[in-house]
Amino acid sequence: MLDLKITGGTIVDGSGKARFKGDVGIKDGRIVAVGEVAEEAREMVDASGKIVSPGFIDVHTHYDAQVFWDPQLSPSCFHGVTTILGGFCGFSIAPMTADAAGYLMPMLARVEGMPLETLQMAVPWGWESFGEYLSTFEGKVGLNAGFFAGHSAIRRVVMGERAVGHECTPEELEKMKTLLGECLADGALGFSTTILPTHNDGDGNPVPSRWASFDEIIELGRVVGGYEGTGLEMLPDIDFGPGIAELMTDFSKAANRAVNWNALGVLGIPNESKKAARQLKVSDFARANGGEVLALTVPATPSLYVNLFSGFIFDANPGMWREIFKIPVAERIEKLKDPALRETLKADLTGVAADSGMYFATQFQRFVVSSVRSPNNEKYKGRSIADIAAEEGKHPVDAVLDIAIEDGLTTSFQPSFGGDEKAAFALRGEIWKDDRTIIGASDAGAHLDMIDTFAFSSDVLQRGVREHGVIGLEEAIYQLTDRPARYAGLIDRGLLKPGYHADIVVFDEKTVAKGDTYFRYDVPGNQFRTYADAIGIDHVFVNGVQIVRNGEHTGKLPGTVLRSGKDTRTVPMNALQEGRQAELAS
Repeated sequence: MLDLKITGGTIVDGSGKARFKGDVGIKDGRIVAVGEVAEEAREMVDASGKIVSPGFIDVHTHYDAQVFWDPQLSPSCFHGVTTILGGFCGFSIAPMTADAAGYLMPMLARVEGMPLETLQMAVPWGWESFGEYLSTFEGKVGLNAGFFAGHSAIRRVVMGERAVGHECTPEELEKMKTLLGECLADGALGFSTTILPTHNDGDGNPVPSRWASFDEIIELGRVVGGYEGTGLEMLPDIDFGPGIAELMTDFSKAANRAVNWNALGVLGIPNESKKAARQLKVSDFARANGGEVLALTVPATPSLYVNLFSGFIFDANPGMWREIFKIPVAERIEKLKDPALRETLKADLTGVAADSGMYFATQFQRFVVSSVRSPNNEKYKGRSIADIAAEEGKHPVDAVLDIAIEDGLTTSFQPSFGGDEKAAFALRGEIWKDDRTIIGASDAGAHLDMIDTFAFSSDVLQRGVREHGVIGLEEAIYQLTDRPARYAGLIDRGLLKPGYHADIVVFDEKTVAKGDTYFRYDVPGNQFRTYADAIGIDHVFVNGVQIVRNGEHTGKLPGTVLRSGKDTRTVPMNALQEGRQAELAS
């Protein structure tokens, strides 16, 4: 007898093939039959009128810390995600020492928007090895979860305070390579790093990996090639300045692995098509030179909230913008009142090209005042800086600074990207289907006060499939399931196929959507996070166990902690290129 049978649904199996009516039979956490299933089951779920598909796979999260205070891994679980990967951008929380933890917590608070209070009180720091970290939540997590070992963590453990401000010595490099090898042997799924200019630590200095030479990065990548089922991730300067394409290609070749980078987005600003084409040429360069580089692409324009208190995003701007956020807040406020400094800040914004990935951060007139603290600022809430500046006869930068100073720099501003129009989604549709990309870059678990990209799967199904029709449902499901499973080398996941793990989502294609973004006050330490409910996603199963029933969580935590070589296999570098799918399927 089966444990579970999902009956009467329309099956979209993840392969890209046409949908068909049928049942899914499940026993011992695995799919045993798809289609006509006569065998009886202890439990039945009626999926009549609904789509039954593989669970969605999120290949870029930062759930490394949230797994301890929210083992359900919400809101991803409600949006049909059944498998997540984390530990990216070099920001894993293993390996670890007590000294490294003292540095990494404020770094994560600054660069990844994880509240320091939450990290201090809700994460049971104390492990040292990567294996010890994974063991702390073995059997205690709702989704299948695997993590990369991060460059900044490894660098800080080995180099201590020298990790910031110094290149490594040959001896330190060997120690880092040894430590990375130990992480991979313990089950880390790969190695991640960043050289992105916006990534600064709790003191406002570049994070440890940004002090590494290109040779250090390549040598650490070489270690990955010796371990089964592992991969590489890098955050480059997304404008791909001199030497970056070569670095990413050499990184890939050193490990004989594909490198994925974060993130290719389509915003409502000029030259998006040109920008995307320029960024994707890095993949062409890599392929022409023996490597493989894949772009993670964001499915929709995010709701983004920024402030001058943390300075994240603002500190991506050149010149004094990169220096002012190294100064303590009280002193920063006084300096931002200085007319001479303001003129310098305005001038620094003019040097950013319109096709730059961070151009939006210079367009202060496009910001909207989202939330305020001072009663004197209530009149600005919900209004654009362009209107406020025109009304008060100010430069947009002055308008932003004056409002922020009144709030002690805590004012939340929302850049107005646009990007919700048909043309933007048409371009996204082309990019999603390009074999140089993977849909992802959700950043779930990070930037809790800032973005809502965690709902990437619902965005694709709602706006990409139903509202704009830029991708068919079968293709969209393939891009959210089998394709990322193939990229990550996940064993027996990503398809509705006999023998595969029973990671399944049941949803209504006519109503599936991301709900409105709002602030939810449920983070330890009296903190809040951006949140969006899932609409039209009825049931979610992980390893054959139902975790979401009629949109409500069951409280069960059946996820597997994924370990390299055990739950993943090595993927050939060109495995996701067009024309390789038939060979792989066979």
